[in-house]
Amino acid sequence: MPVVETASVFSGIPVGAAMRRQVVSLPATADIGQGIRMMIRYKANAVLLTDNDIPYGVASKTDLLGAFYAEIPSETALGDVMGSQPIACFPDDLVEDALEIMAAAGVHRLYVTGANREEVIGALSYADVVGLLYRYCRACERGTAQKRLKRAGGDPSARLQVKDVMTPEVLACRDSDPLFTVIETLTSHHMGAVIIQDEAASAVGVISKTDLIMAYHHGVAPQAAAAEIMSSPVHAVPAEERLSAAIQQMLITDVQRLFVRGDETGHDPITGVLALSDAARFRSGSCRACTAGRLLVG
Repeated sequence: MPVVETASVFSGIPVGAAMRRQVVSLPATADIGQGIRMMIRYKANAVLLTDNDIPYGVASKTDLLGAFYAEIPSETALGDVMGSQPIACFPDDLVEDALEIMAAAGVHRLYVTGANREEVIGALSYADVVGLLYRYCRACERGTAQKRLKRAGGDPSARLQVKDVMTPEVLACRDSDPLFTVIETLTSHHMGAVIIQDEAASAVGVISKTDLIMAYHHGVAPQAAAAEIMSSPVHAVPAEERLSAAIQQMLITDVQRLFVRGDETGHDPITGVLALSDAARFRSGSCRACTAGRLLVG
């Protein structure tokens, strides 16, 4: 019988080719305020905590949101609010396998160790994976062929669009809702940002985990209204935008997600959200060439 084999742009690529060597870390005794400053400075979603330079735990933005929600003083040690132990892989492990580990564990990063498991030499996040993905897709001959086909007036339907990969679920809170309601909404749905609506249900802003931890750092109370810290206006891409263009925009602007509208007019309501993790899990940043099944005669 024919055997269906799924091809992937990541096949055979080691973690070492995608990981970043800069690891954001602090002693477990450092306080929450220091952790927030490190996350903002390095645009990181988590800080590796160490005890006598040995990996001890991980404090993520989600952990800090929990501390904000509970009104824990920002002078509290990060080790007291960390949520998990670091999950590690080796530089010669395959990116495909690393993605499976991240999905199964529900984490957005792995720490990379050498022969000495107590020495962290790098980190692999969804952003790193998508950056590698984009470079490969840009150089892909099949992707280049699709571009030539489009210029020649052919059918470019094989080009992936944002709507093919986006998450159709969009979270929303009211601008008058307290920040603790926004935190509850984000953490219960495992999302990174929420749309803020006015009384007419129009999207007037966005609040991300970064906005919330910044508010925590600046002493804003969790009872404050969402309108006080939201980012405005809402920047969104049309659902029919090419996935490669949306990924390029996220990488250049260094954002983790884009909201999606139904069309290019800017008047349609928000219909979905595209995160870097969606693109990484889909294993394609451009077309269907590396996600289509291939028939091999067995």
